[in-house]
Amino acid sequence: MTRSNIISLTIILAILSIWELACRGLAVPDFILPAPTQILGVAIFQFDILLPHAAVTALEIVLGIFLALIIALPLATVMFSHPSIEQAFSPFLVVSQAIPVFALAPLLVIWLGYGIASKVLMAAVIIFFPITVSLLEGYKNCGTEYVMLFRLMGAGFWDTMRLLYWPWALPFFFSGLKVGVTVATIGAVIGEWVGAQRGLGYLMIQANARLNVDMVFAAILWLSVMGLTMWVFVGFMERKFIDWNR
Repeated sequence: MTRSNIISLTIILAILSIWELACRGLAVPDFILPAPTQILGVAIFQFDILLPHAAVTALEIVLGIFLALIIALPLATVMFSHPSIEQAFSPFLVVSQAIPVFALAPLLVIWLGYGIASKVLMAAVIIFFPITVSLLEGYKNCGTEYVMLFRLMGAGFWDTMRLLYWPWALPFFFSGLKVGVTVATIGAVIGEWVGAQRGLGYLMIQANARLNVDMVFAAILWLSVMGLTMWVFVGFMERKFIDWNR
């Protein structure tokens, strides 16, 4: 374990200890703020309740990531190869993120229903922007001397894209993907808040209505673990595919 990891773990344990002592010492009611140990107990021992809802949310997030990749990869490539298309689409990319997700969620539920489709699309809307922008910047950041070398060797645009631009942009792509997967839970959960029959967001709304705040925190803990797991997995894939970048 590195020094930075030890420092991070120490800070987390200190915060949790203060939280625990404050809840116990001040006798804070559970429906106001449950202690960390109580939240952990609910997250572990009520997994039979949490797991089915977590599976639904995880499926929504994974499908949202795949949908975002299907849109972002060709869009960034086309925008890079045709600057006029980039100028035309850039305002729409900005607007897609400027509109609050809470404003989009009710519309998507009306259009697509209470099923999984609206949550998948909501997650994809949030994810595709950092992936698209990061990949596009990666393409643009490619060294001009390498581009000139490929041109002197007679390589066409798509050969240059496959052999130079894409490998060069991979670190940028994975950086954007890391951001995307960590915020993916936001879109799925907001969609479930607006209208759903299953999922951790739905469970949180139901638990909050019953003042089961410990269950709300347990669902948040599960969402945090899911986001962290996806971030670690993307980091693993990054090291696997671009080992040369280290």
